[in-house]
Amino acid sequence: MAEWGSAAAKMPSPQTVASGPELHNPREPVVPQIPAQGTRKASSEDASSAHREGLRPGLGTLWRAFSKASQWASGCAPQEDPGLLRRSSRLLFRSLRRARDEGPAADQTQAATGPGVAHGREAPSRAVDGVSPQSSTGAGPAELEGEDKSVADLITERKLLAAFEQLRHLETRLVAEKASRTFEQDPTGFARRAMDLCLHYDGLAAEIGAIVLETLGPDGVDTAVLAELARVVRAEEEAHPEPPADGDFLCTPRHWRQHWEDAVRRSARKRVQQVSAGEAPGSSLAQLLDELGRLVRHDLQKVQLEVHPAYAAAGYPAWEAYLRAFHGAVAQRLQELAHDTHGCEQLYILLDWASNVYSSPDFLGSQDLALPSEPLPPLLAPDVWARLESDYASFLETKIASCFDGILQVEQSRWVAAEAPDVLQGHYRTPLSVDVHMLVAQHVKAAGVISAELEATTLQICTRALGLFLPRFEKAFLESGAVSEPNLCANINACEEFRTHLLARFPGSLEELEKPLVAATCAFQKQLLQGFQGDVQPLFKVLCTKAWLTQDVLQPLLDKVVAFAGHLEHVVPPRAQETLQEVHRYVVREYLVQALRPRERFRGVERVSGSQKMSLDAQAIGNTFQDLGSEATWLGRAIPCVADILGETYKDDIRRHLETLIRSYPDIRRDHVLAILALRRLGHRRNQHLLTHAQDLLRAVAKAGGPGAAEGHVLFEEIEVPTSMDVLVTCI
Repeated sequence: MAEWGSAAAKMPSPQTVASGPELHNPREPVVPQIPAQGTRKASSEDASSAHREGLRPGLGTLWRAFSKASQWASGCAPQEDPGLLRRSSRLLFRSLRRARDEGPAADQTQAATGPGVAHGREAPSRAVDGVSPQSSTGAGPAELEGEDKSVADLITERKLLAAFEQLRHLETRLVAEKASRTFEQDPTGFARRAMDLCLHYDGLAAEIGAIVLETLGPDGVDTAVLAELARVVRAEEEAHPEPPADGDFLCTPRHWRQHWEDAVRRSARKRVQQVSAGEAPGSSLAQLLDELGRLVRHDLQKVQLEVHPAYAAAGYPAWEAYLRAFHGAVAQRLQELAHDTHGCEQLYILLDWASNVYSSPDFLGSQDLALPSEPLPPLLAPDVWARLESDYASFLETKIASCFDGILQVEQSRWVAAEAPDVLQGHYRTPLSVDVHMLVAQHVKAAGVISAELEATTLQICTRALGLFLPRFEKAFLESGAVSEPNLCANINACEEFRTHLLARFPGSLEELEKPLVAATCAFQKQLLQGFQGDVQPLFKVLCTKAWLTQDVLQPLLDKVVAFAGHLEHVVPPRAQETLQEVHRYVVREYLVQALRPRERFRGVERVSGSQKMSLDAQAIGNTFQDLGSEATWLGRAIPCVADILGETYKDDIRRHLETLIRSYPDIRRDHVLAILALRRLGHRRNQHLLTHAQDLLRAVAKAGGPGAAEGHVLFEEIEVPTSMDVLVTCI
């Protein structure tokens, strides 16, 4: 900063008007200032004309010198705010114009009083400029006795407060001289001194900016310098509380606090940009953000532990200014990164860093250094954040669909390898359930730490993807060669876990999954039952035959039931019970089909023996399913009622057995009653009487709505009874 002291020394030497001692110690040699090229004449002839001729060329030279000094000031501190110099020059020349406007009046007064007066006007000007050892105002070299350094030297040595005090002293003296109309005859001299004062003020401001820029650098700045910087800013604010009433540039506020804050912001931007500037070609976004976080954390910790206490000792808060400056710099950098960020992973890294890493309470490593959430503006603009979330959701939708494709491929490879499902906690388990749960939970949880909106969006994406995946999985499995009881049971368990665990974990969000899950579960249950039915169907054909009367042909069927129920033990309880009850209903229904469509007719003793055999079979079926845990107790009365009608010896009691059957099974039809009556040859009259009574009872039950109909019990409705000769005889 030594250039500030030598600025005036670079100007041409004057001929008759020299610069005064305003910015130098009186013990030092007087440094010549800007010349007035039009030489003043001290003679009494044409004094006014000579003054005007000297003023105009002097202003031109002054403007050129001021322009050179402005270029030097901007070259010396290229990153400083150019507004400082612009404001100073604007105010300077506004004052200078007023001095020029007053010139003609002064010339007229000089002409009126004569040449002797004109000569007397010139003497104070020389005194102010330093040629004469004294001035008319009493401001001369004796005022700075005891000072041995120039303002520029003080600025260079960063003795900011001493430099400001000298500038303030010179400013006060210049204002007093201006008020005493010392410069009426020499506005150029006033302009030279005012310009020099302005430039040194700007030099002091530039040094403030330089100190701020060096504060966070590798070498740092001594805390005493920072404390003095704070004191000089406060001193300037106290010295220049508000602009002068006349609008003059002297004593106008320099706004060094704002200048200091601007320098802090520039320092923060420079520090943050260093991270991106040093980015290696192959480095990732995560590495860049990690480095950025370390730099911001290091700098803010330094501010809090070293810089802020130094400023605070002088009553000047710095933490908030640095905090906001770095926040703005980081926000600007993230805005730039957001434009070049693509892909699901990179978008998530950027969103996660902004919402969780940077905004974390322990980002700075201490609760005392936590970033305030309310005062600071959003790190990313709302529209940018919304765009990033939207882009992330689009990429995520494609990624999750691809993940479900991968899950299906894994399952297909298991089917090809004929891998049996594992049994965990008593239930068949397939990797399908674990894979889907992990996929959904992982992405929803990851989105949840970003924002609630992104979490809801991710959950919707997962729901739609799973809803599309289930029909594909169902179709691929049923068309594969891996259809077996264990695999079917494992898939049923997986669908049930999706319904219970996912819906319970994300309530109110997965309702649209209910329909595809129920459809897939029913498809697997249906395939499981069809396999069982195809296995046991041939065993029903030997029932209700004469061989059946003497042999235990039911036991092989019951053995198949018990073996099948062994697989159901590894199915989750709700679906296992549903399937077991369906097997129970199927066995009872198929038994009745054989009983109502017998291949051989029993008469006499054989009919009674058939009735007894049927009762024993009903008891065996009921006990077996009861032991297996079937809750379909409503099925237990169907076979015994038919057996009682078949073996009843007291014909009047047949009506009572029919009433029990009809009330227990409201879905029974007239054809079923005819088929049952055809098992007994009761005669036309009795058959007609029983049939009429049964029809009345069926209408009454249908009108009242029996308990079976209310609970959805279906048994006889699915039994088709062909019209046989015996049935025709019964009807006739």
